[in-house]
Amino acid sequence: MAKLTETIARRAIERATADRQGAYEGEIQRIVDATYALIGRTGDVDPSLRDILRETGLSTQAFYRYFMSKDELLLLLLDDGRRRLLGYLEHRVGRLAAPEDRLREWVEGVLAQCASPEAAARTRPFVANQVRLADRFPEEQQASVDLLVEQVATVLDGVRPSARRSRQRDAEAAYRLVFATLESHLARRTRPSPAEIEHLVGFITAGATNNARPMTPKETR
Repeated sequence: MAKLTETIARRAIERATADRQGAYEGEIQRIVDATYALIGRTGDVDPSLRDILRETGLSTQAFYRYFMSKDELLLLLLDDGRRRLLGYLEHRVGRLAAPEDRLREWVEGVLAQCASPEAAARTRPFVANQVRLADRFPEEQQASVDLLVEQVATVLDGVRPSARRSRQRDAEAAYRLVFATLESHLARRTRPSPAEIEHLVGFITAGATNNARPMTPKETR
């Protein structure tokens, strides 16, 4: 009987813990969704904590149950946004077989974040705050960047397979170039033309192809 009582008690504790964890996760998602809505509606690149709490309907105490600061919330949203983008790009790229078409689709997918007013409004605040967030949370911020770099590295493998070191450099260069273009358009509230996208694709392809060839003795000095 004692053993049965212990088992039932353990199950009750596990259920209570699971229910509490589910409630906490629900509140965190509520904060995330409300902050996305606030940013999209107001266009504020750095909403105040007061406005975030008003949007969520939660108390300051409830907010600090999950986040140590507003920047920690923005970091979560930045990571969430990048992971959503990762899935979106994977879907777009996965439909195509030709390597250059896949690269073009990846570039277009990234730059689509400034093509619609809604997507641009949601993306602009994180572009504006990412330097501060990278300074405060370098490892966490870099982790989600690395996922996108690895994704474009896989795409570039199809364009021209290269040595591991060159592959990483090519992918990082492509990531920086395309995302710098995205940031520029978001800041100017413009969108890239088809000609600009084609130029980016051609430039990245040429760079990756050039880096894949063996270096001459003169180049290695």
